[in-house]
Amino acid sequence: MSAAISIENVSKAYRLGQIGGGTLKEDFARWCAKMQGKPDPSLKIGQERHARHIGQQFWALDGVSFDVRQGEVLGIIGRNGAGKSTLLKILSQVTTPTSGEIKVRGRIASLLEVGTGFHPELTGRENIFLNGAILGMTKAEIRRKFDEIVAFSGVEEFIETPVKRYSSGMYVRLAFAVAAHLEPEVLIVDEVLAVGDVEFQKKCLGKMQEVSKGQGRTVLFVSHNMNAVETLCQRVARLDQGKLLTITDDLRGVITAYMSGSAATNSTEWCNPGDALPNPWFRPVRFHLGDEQGKPAKMPARNDHPVYVWIEGDIEQLDVALCVGYALYDVAGTLLCWSIQTDAAESMWPRLARNRNILRSRIPSQMLNEGKYRLELIAGLYNRQWISEPGNNAPAIELSIQGGLSDSPYWMEKRPGLLAPVCYWTLEKN
Repeated sequence: MSAAISIENVSKAYRLGQIGGGTLKEDFARWCAKMQGKPDPSLKIGQERHARHIGQQFWALDGVSFDVRQGEVLGIIGRNGAGKSTLLKILSQVTTPTSGEIKVRGRIASLLEVGTGFHPELTGRENIFLNGAILGMTKAEIRRKFDEIVAFSGVEEFIETPVKRYSSGMYVRLAFAVAAHLEPEVLIVDEVLAVGDVEFQKKCLGKMQEVSKGQGRTVLFVSHNMNAVETLCQRVARLDQGKLLTITDDLRGVITAYMSGSAATNSTEWCNPGDALPNPWFRPVRFHLGDEQGKPAKMPARNDHPVYVWIEGDIEQLDVALCVGYALYDVAGTLLCWSIQTDAAESMWPRLARNRNILRSRIPSQMLNEGKYRLELIAGLYNRQWISEPGNNAPAIELSIQGGLSDSPYWMEKRPGLLAPVCYWTLEKN
């Protein structure tokens, strides 16, 4: 099968620091200081330690080479900063590579960022024509597909409303609908689908499957949702620090290795003595697994032994909407559950106060199966603002479960399924 995309030794470098200081006087003063071996006079207090990095090159991509077959759905995974979005921007001709060559056969439609190609003052109808034209559709082609695009997006009621009044979810629904109905030879989709609701994400995945399998078109799909990657893709490419680690059709193997590697970068105890999450409502300083007294938990833990999640943080400004807790994922990245301190009846909520707060929650015994799990810190103001958002580079810790899966002598190994709860039975009739 011929290649729809050929990527040959592609690299992309960025120069760290600012270009120019804003005025000729500031640029001249900076140059004079540099010649005399003095610090930059325009730097603010506290920025001196970053000055030595200005002018250095950062390689977002470094010698990446692979082919994408025609009609293939290729997943691209990797941690934040791995180079995924840079690669897609080069493929979409948003930016050019520093070196290397890319060959694309056919028309490309890209969905890289929410609202790209949309004008906020124009209505949804007008933006369909504008965005369609940017993506290469003719006016007649847009007219012919207009009703289908609107129906797919689900924003019929607001089609005559300026998109500046749309929510981010409505933005991405309309943008995806336009891109998917362009009927491109290559469809490039970045993580923007995470903005849509669950029902719309299912529609998008179904549309991408239809585009690839039914119409024989090529799809590049970047996502942190490993479930979606495994469901949709035939192969997966893993990037790390700008380099291609692997590209394979063994999706389960590479996803497991990726999730294990992501968890391994975080110890069983995460500390933040600085301002990694600057805000006045909740500044976490410690997130770890421990026993009932807070001593570090022994790993791997048994399914039937209690493990406690400890979250310690400072509050400068109280807000009744503050929610703190954790999200629990399995090794494949599937969200199993999340728990926050407002789960129970309001009378049982812990009463947070200004200054230092220490929260503790017990992970239910005899629930998790053998394996590795990841807990991500949740913190936010309900329905208003995230402080630490799950799935978006949130602080994470690893939990490993081994043994204690059942009270019965018949279970001597890992049980089937994601979970391993002990459920009690009674004989109602003999």
